[in-house]
Amino acid sequence: MSLFGLQRILTYGRRATFSAAGYAAARPAYPASLFKAILAHHQGQRRTDTGLLLDLGCGHGLIAREMSAHFGQVVGLDPSAGMIEQASSTTHEANVTFRQGGSEDLSFLPDKAVDMVVSGQAAHWFDYAKAWPELARVVKPGGSLAFWGYKDNILVGHARANRIFDQFCYGDGDVAAGVESLNRYWEQPGRDKVRNLLRDVEPPAKEWQEVKRILYDVGADTTEIPDGERAWMRMRLNLGALEAYVRTFSAFQGWRDAHPEARSRDEGGEGDIADMLMDRIVESEPEWKAMGARWREAEAETVWGTYILLARRSEER
Repeated sequence: MSLFGLQRILTYGRRATFSAAGYAAARPAYPASLFKAILAHHQGQRRTDTGLLLDLGCGHGLIAREMSAHFGQVVGLDPSAGMIEQASSTTHEANVTFRQGGSEDLSFLPDKAVDMVVSGQAAHWFDYAKAWPELARVVKPGGSLAFWGYKDNILVGHARANRIFDQFCYGDGDVAAGVESLNRYWEQPGRDKVRNLLRDVEPPAKEWQEVKRILYDVGADTTEIPDGERAWMRMRLNLGALEAYVRTFSAFQGWRDAHPEARSRDEGGEGDIADMLMDRIVESEPEWKAMGARWREAEAETVWGTYILLARRSEER
């Protein structure tokens, strides 16, 4: 399918195995340094606490809530009804509202209404042939744009575990006898766009200026994490949290829908692909394997490959 907004509805909003609350609980949060950098970009030309922020692909409302103190009004937009329900139920800021929709149709907004448009971990879904004209119409001259997101995380200093993770997520063929990988269940081309850190998305030069990218890539053999400006999405986590995170992957949801007979151990089954993945990861490190049933308590530093795409709406001539 080529309608990225529709993809996301199908991926998240209608899957029987998807839980918006579970997604919100297991997904990583963004650090204060990220919001500081984005607001500095926006406020570099003019400061306003009364303008309109548009949050595209708002999900469960994290970004809208975090940035609400800096704008007079915040509108969060997401194709998934489940996400909008989750965002609305957990948001208490009076200046924040949510509505169902996508970046390709902003007809509910008048021309030049938006001071800043943001998108966190959603911009790889957009149909830019439609989204760029709409954004050019609704963002004020001098207004700003900030898209950011992340690819798969790696466990720092654990190359064997990282290669197992990559094999289960993107390997061709089976990861065990009769057990296919997650690879064919990722929505494309969106997944490849985010894995490439949105490098192939370019704001049209006629409407956007001061384009800047902040990129940080990672590989299986990464052993050190650089400064926080480049590697802004990092944390120490335990393997139990990693397992919960894997279960929020859209590809995992698709795999589960395709293999309803593969019940997880928590459900009383023999194990699904997430159980198998974690078994292999635990076995890859002797100290984790030695922990036995307590393996979920094992901790590791983790870091995500990330991008920030910044731009400013050109002034009218």
